[in-house]
Amino acid sequence: MENNRYVVLFDRREAFENLLPLSYTRPVSGLRVGILTIREKWETLMPGRYSALTALYLREKFPVQTNPEGDTLFVSGSLLPDEALVDKILSLNAGEILVKNGDVLAYRGNHNDFVKIIGEDFNYTIGGNGEELVQLDIPSAVIEMDAEVSKIRYVFDIFMQNGDQIKSDYRLLVKGESPVVPDRSVMIIGDMLTPDGLPSVYIEEGAQVEGAILNVKEGPIYIGKDARIMEGSCVRGPLALCDHAQIRMGSKIYGANTIGPYCKVGGELDNAVMQGFSNKAHDGYLGNAVIGEWCNLGAGAVASNLKNDYSKIRIWNYYTQSFMRTDLQFCGLVMGDHSKAGINTMFNTATVVGVGVNLHGSGFPRQFIPSFSTGSPEGGFDNVHIGKFMETAGKVMARRGLTLTETDRKIFDTIYSSASRFK
Repeated sequence: MENNRYVVLFDRREAFENLLPLSYTRPVSGLRVGILTIREKWETLMPGRYSALTALYLREKFPVQTNPEGDTLFVSGSLLPDEALVDKILSLNAGEILVKNGDVLAYRGNHNDFVKIIGEDFNYTIGGNGEELVQLDIPSAVIEMDAEVSKIRYVFDIFMQNGDQIKSDYRLLVKGESPVVPDRSVMIIGDMLTPDGLPSVYIEEGAQVEGAILNVKEGPIYIGKDARIMEGSCVRGPLALCDHAQIRMGSKIYGANTIGPYCKVGGELDNAVMQGFSNKAHDGYLGNAVIGEWCNLGAGAVASNLKNDYSKIRIWNYYTQSFMRTDLQFCGLVMGDHSKAGINTMFNTATVVGVGVNLHGSGFPRQFIPSFSTGSPEGGFDNVHIGKFMETAGKVMARRGLTLTETDRKIFDTIYSSASRFK
């Protein structure tokens, strides 16, 4: 049955644009929250043949695949699964739609009927006007989800829900397995077992942890394959150190951090989520933040996460094309893929940096930096040359054995064209 179950994780335009700049280069379900991406969570809890239905310009790289016989499960790509939600979705009959307070969570049926029910043209690309979406033609077979659900609606939800998601993913991944025994030079503070009876520190094969202090009183610590925690580091859980990632010597890693695959971190990290292949390898502070892939924060780079007057934070929102109010007191840096910050760069509270930005110099830049901008606060900004960007991105990816494909180039061309309206 699982091999014949087709699941499409769909992105409505509003959800997609609320999560820019992180969703510029991937479906919403490709975002990492906790140890796993949203899609990986669904694949683990509800196995099947997965694909995404997202913005038109991304579909060549992320093609949608539905059941030729029409029986497909469509699930919101921003939903964070749990067993109760999975059970409810699996109990849907053909033609039934699952909702929560008017929000469409899932539908079982064929593609054409699904698009009619949602009432939205799914052939959207980036650059809408932020108008309100209208749901049309809702069928009578509506099932209300009675339990609470977790969802990533805005970029800051990623770090806000990260600690709970690390714990949830930990329970999914660490089941009856025998972890690598920590080196005797490692000090563990707290109980050796979680409340679920799992080891509080789980070390995958090939990982190295030496001379570090690991505090698990507030959550478990997951150390992925070939990952490394160097000597002198102080680490508090919950922590997800994904495959091949590194925590460098003397680092201070506070709780609820995700360090994605192949990332390198140093200095202070506090409730930050790094998607993968990005570096903050030197001293400097990063807190309540989300960093995309292929980013680099130079030595001494710091990002404020609290306003001097302790007031609530406003953050740039792509869907409304304006700064939105939040109820947050803490919010740091949000950075899209392939952006770079030079040494000693400073970021104001709740700064949003787009894709392909090259920032350097002294002083604080504005709190929204559009994609493909280059420059400094004192010298002003200009457009990144798209050819030079492609050349650099290709070199960076080649270092990890990956290729910047023609499909990738088309995606960046689309993002580049759309960025001009913000400059």
